[in-house]
Amino acid sequence: MAKRKFFDSLSMDIGIDLGTCNTLVYVRGKGIVINEPSVVAVERGTKRVIAVGSDAKKMLWKTPGNIIAIRPLRDGVIADPDTTEKMIKYFIQKVIPRRWFIKPRMVIGIPTCITEVERRAVVEAAYKAGAREVEVLPESLAAAIGSDIPIHEPAGHMICDIGGGTTEISVISLKDLVVTNAIRIGGDEFDEAIIKHIRAAHNLIIGEQTAERLKIEIGNASPDKVIEKVEIKGTDAITGLPRRLEIDSVEVREALQEPVNQIVEEIKKTLGQTPPELAADIVERGIVMAGGGSLLKGLPRLIAKETGVPVILAERPLECVAIGAGKYFEAIADVDVAFGSAASMNL
Repeated sequence: MAKRKFFDSLSMDIGIDLGTCNTLVYVRGKGIVINEPSVVAVERGTKRVIAVGSDAKKMLWKTPGNIIAIRPLRDGVIADPDTTEKMIKYFIQKVIPRRWFIKPRMVIGIPTCITEVERRAVVEAAYKAGAREVEVLPESLAAAIGSDIPIHEPAGHMICDIGGGTTEISVISLKDLVVTNAIRIGGDEFDEAIIKHIRAAHNLIIGEQTAERLKIEIGNASPDKVIEKVEIKGTDAITGLPRRLEIDSVEVREALQEPVNQIVEEIKKTLGQTPPELAADIVERGIVMAGGGSLLKGLPRLIAKETGVPVILAERPLECVAIGAGKYFEAIADVDVAFGSAASMNL
């Protein structure tokens, strides 16, 4: 035990938000040290890594025939284990000093809706990337810790974490998940909804980056007094020629209606499953929103209107999961967590 404590004191604790869109790495004592796209560019055939992160994202849909730009995670889970391992290893090597002789402890936030096979793929990738010890915990619990929610209290706290591939809504009390629901809908589905709408309504084909730009610049979940407009470029679905088109915020809101409504209904469902005593706490304390998807303009206001419960946007919504994962050992390392109690898997 003394030997273990000695190694733990020298070990570098790393929290990872292994996101569909972005990977964030938090190092104890340093904060967020990496926030880069979850993209890897590899050479076709040899699978040799050409670029990772921001450099690789620039190559998406623009690579020559001998280079492939891959997003190894889909819907919050590992779709390509080998490429994910290379990506994690690359990011970890960027933050660990070359002469650091003790392997780091890693805590990774994962969605509760993934299967045991998908969960083990995350853990195995972390060990192969150089971890000494790996813990996995629900993203919503990590986000709650990262949002400074007092999860130790015997009171109900609700958090809604909208990531790139999944949305997870949980009620937490006494460091545990009392109720949790997750759906594979997030920022990627927002982008896809915009792409489908513009194709159907205007016969214009646009890419993911254009859809993401529309979402960020004029995307909204509830009506606004000011109607904003943005010019986009794409390919005409009939002629195959490049074409420009002006889109306004009203049309983008209509495009986003279906995935947004699914998230709202999942929040209502979770509130309906919450014990009355804890539900009373939530009505008083509000719902905390985290994750990049929570930044969609007007979404907190829409959820508050639909549920009748106050909604608070976390101070650092994009970073909550990584921060919470990085603070796991000091916050709740001695507590069994319902979703992965004894989540440490020394394979």
